Amino acid sequence: MAMNSATYSSRMTTDIPLYESPGASFDGYLEDKPRVFKAIFPDRGRSRQLNEEEWRIQMLPINFLFLTVWPVVEMRLRCKSGGRDYPPGVPEEITKVLELDVVRWKLQGLDNIFQPSEFSLGVKGALYPDRRGARTRLKGQLEMNISFVLPPVLAMVPENVRKPVAETVLRELVENMKRKVNSSLLTDYSKFKQEKPKNRIAHGVSTFVIVGVETRIDWRHTNYEGNNCSLT
Repeated sequence: MAMNSATYSSRMTTDIPLYESPGASFDGYLEDKPRVFKAIFPDRGRSRQLNEEEWRIQMLPINFLFLTVWPVVEMRLRCKSGGRDYPPGVPEEITKVLELDVVRWKLQGLDNIFQPSEFSLGVKGALYPDRRGARTRLKGQLEMNISFVLPPVLAMVPENVRKPVAETVLRELVENMKRKVNSSLLTDYSKFKQEKPKNRIAHGVSTFVIVGVETRIDWRHTNYEGNNCSLT
């Protein structure tokens, strides 16, 4: 008897304004992979760094029909530049790309009768700054695919019932990722810009260059009297 199998997928893209600062480019931000990962997955209790590029994530439970599954995935983040080995759909002119890929996975919480004999999860994404237009845009793409052989219990559920439920679950997962990129990631990038010395005047101290001579003035110790000012 032929095995019953099912495949479902969902895809999302993001395209929003990106405001960079001198000395704090988004390229430089993407190179700090642990920071980027933390911005997207802030719950340290559910994640652990395995090596320079990979993290293990205990995902939130997923409800599918009458089942609840706790997926554990191992995600890899890689920075690529110069148009070399870019993910499909990313133009070669882009200076820096952060590639996201789930390389291993495990399903927890299922009894043996609900365990699929075969299961495959594919998650691939890319995030990059696009400066080709008049203004820089933050663009990204994420695609999630699942394929599995239906256990006998699920095989009894009609496909016209299974499919919309499965597609809704996947869509919610990728939309949640999109929200994190559009909010949490950009919020952390704003902090990154503020942390760079070129983007702030620290502790009220300014530096001026006059006729080739660098003059450092500490405004905290400057007294103003009428039209005169003096340094103390």
